[in-house]
Amino acid sequence: MPRVKRGTHRKDARKKTLKSASGFFLTKSKLHRAAREAVDKSREYAYVGRKLKKRDFRALWIIRINAGCRANNISYSKFIGGLKKAEIDLNRKVLAEIAINDAAGFSALVDKARAALENAG
Repeated sequence: MPRVKRGTHRKDARKKTLKSASGFFLTKSKLHRAAREAVDKSREYAYVGRKLKKRDFRALWIIRINAGCRANNISYSKFIGGLKKAEIDLNRKVLAEIAINDAAGFSALVDKARAALENAG
């Protein structure tokens, strides 16, 4: 079997791992094995966190829209149903921004949603 020399490849890999682990606590930033485990775990947390971020923001937008709806005496679900029937396609992020920054515009949307609900049923 031929001899394998790992010089630069091994050093580069370790250096890359330790660079990723800089700022970690105690040996996790200094020893390769501990650093590798910590970096792997941190990447798992980062992956999960990117998914949770989407969930958290959607929940925040729904809370803000609901607050705007309650101020206009309509429930969130009726408002969203009315928008669908009125064929107004605005996502929750935009609706939340309108609810916070433009109360008059949001009231106009609520009126359109109410009108669509009354016409539909």
